[in-house]
Amino acid sequence: MTPALKIALGSLVIGVVVLGLKTLAWYVTGSVALFSDALESIVNVATAIAALFAVRIAAVPADERHPYGHHKAEFFSAVLEGVLIVVAALIILHEAWGAVLAPRALDAPLSGLLINAFATLINFAWCRILLSRGRALKSPALVADGHHLFADVLTSAGVAIGILLALTTGWWLLDPLMAVIVALNILWSGWKIIRASLSGLLDEAVPEEVLARIQAVIATEASGAVQAHDLRTRHAGAVTFIDFHLIVPGEKTVAEAHDICDTVEAALMAAVPDANITIHVEPEHKAKRAAIDIPEG
Repeated sequence: MTPALKIALGSLVIGVVVLGLKTLAWYVTGSVALFSDALESIVNVATAIAALFAVRIAAVPADERHPYGHHKAEFFSAVLEGVLIVVAALIILHEAWGAVLAPRALDAPLSGLLINAFATLINFAWCRILLSRGRALKSPALVADGHHLFADVLTSAGVAIGILLALTTGWWLLDPLMAVIVALNILWSGWKIIRASLSGLLDEAVPEEVLARIQAVIATEASGAVQAHDLRTRHAGAVTFIDFHLIVPGEKTVAEAHDICDTVEAALMAAVPDANITIHVEPEHKAKRAAIDIPEG
């Protein structure tokens, strides 16, 4: 079992535990805001299942039908998570509107808050693990799950504050109003996850700092070549795809050109872990003005 798969499985277990605690908190209080928090935990469990399958599929090696691997499966999981978050937010808004029209006092609010606080602490600890390990493993599904859990922690804290204010002031309308705020925050979180995932599905180029690193490696390590041009990059899960044309002097033999490519590939692999590199060697008359110039050395 891969490290990413173990973490995805852990997310499912944590999600089920937290869902049980938050459902209990809602049951003992009847709070619409706590109901919204519990509903978001149902989404957490659903997305943890989706992430588990996505991480497992992404780990499958390349085959004849998928020569570039299965890494994009994780982006589909993240998009699904975003869609489920949006659906949950709409359900919360529906429930909150009914409570706004007829607000009522809560049952055992302090007990419910304590239960919910314990669930929130579990979520906070786990979201930190998801974000740190997801980034280290370059897993979009785990990072998306971590961001969602962090949003859940923030909304849980907001819910607690709203209920405490309602208890102190007697304004029970604050309970459904807090649920509305939670729903709007969830909507924003879902949109951010969908937007980030779509960039991967649409083969967006690597960030500027990574691109600059790639260009610097080519310029310094391709000694013996003239220039490199038509550099293209994209990312899919943990893998960064890099391809470009390398111009070599006409008198170079195939073996010499191949040695230059090997040197550049090794340097790129060290600078950009899990890179998939394709280099197309061309003669001098194929040189272009827009290119990475390689100093003579």
